[in-house]
Amino acid sequence: MIDRRHLMTTLGASAASALLGGPAWSQLAGNAFIISGFPAGGMGDLVSRPLAERMRGTYASNVLVESKVGAGGRIAAEFVKRAKPDGSTILQIPASIMTLYPHIYKTLAYDPLVDFTAVTTTATYVYSFTASAALPAEVRTVPEFVQWARANPAKSAYGIPAAGSSLHFAGMMLQRAANIEFTAVPYRGGAPLLTDMLAGVIPVSFNVLGEVLPHVRSGKLRSLAVCGPERSKFLPEVPTMVEQGISTIALTEWLGWFLPAGTPADIVQRLNILVRDGLAAPGMVEGLANSALEPRYLTPQQFAALLKQDYDRWAGVAKESGFVATD
Repeated sequence: MIDRRHLMTTLGASAASALLGGPAWSQLAGNAFIISGFPAGGMGDLVSRPLAERMRGTYASNVLVESKVGAGGRIAAEFVKRAKPDGSTILQIPASIMTLYPHIYKTLAYDPLVDFTAVTTTATYVYSFTASAALPAEVRTVPEFVQWARANPAKSAYGIPAAGSSLHFAGMMLQRAANIEFTAVPYRGGAPLLTDMLAGVIPVSFNVLGEVLPHVRSGKLRSLAVCGPERSKFLPEVPTMVEQGISTIALTEWLGWFLPAGTPADIVQRLNILVRDGLAAPGMVEGLANSALEPRYLTPQQFAALLKQDYDRWAGVAKESGFVATD
């Protein structure tokens, strides 16, 4: 929960008092658009649509959510980069498009540290290392999977929603740490991957936890590990990768909001405060929890620092892997 105590701690008493007082902003003229790089109905909509509803008539006369689908989110990022920096075009994007892609694509039409203004994170989530019925039922842990993979190298394949994603890199990191043969099978998104997992077509996959959580709870799939730095409160009985001896996989992904570079500071601050208040609104935490999302608010300065930190961390991982994206 984002409350007054949290805000005071985060920003300092004087800054928080100024923000809580709230300057008398006028709304933007015309419509504002929250641009997503992924199809409507996905995880990001659980964040963007409730916030858009709350921002109508306060941030802009109308706030709409629009998908610019393609190239793993890059089309949306490029679109917002080129938008007028007047606050009317907002980018909602998962971390990897800003922190990992710059290190694996030889040519990228945007620079996350130059072409955008960080507004805030909105939510965080973790990954699941998930098994289907194609993996023998007695394999219940990561060490048991490693033993199975060594004995069955031809069957040791893992599904991922997209090549070059952080989920792809989680598999490469497991391969390196456990010294196993492990073949990535990229899909065009999480939905077709989940379909094949439920059908037992592929033995294991790396997934956003919220996408597989209902099926893990029902017993149709099983989670061998969560890939965050600590156990997930949404699946507390499942140990982390770190607990099972894979210390390199402790990943937390965030959803973030950005504006084009050059957007006036007062608009950035205004949008930041509206998101802060929206994340703290009644029912928001519970709504996000249904998809294993946790609200996370940061100031623009804190978010910019986190962006740079994650950007630098993925640079080392990408270089070590030697992976280069081809599309």
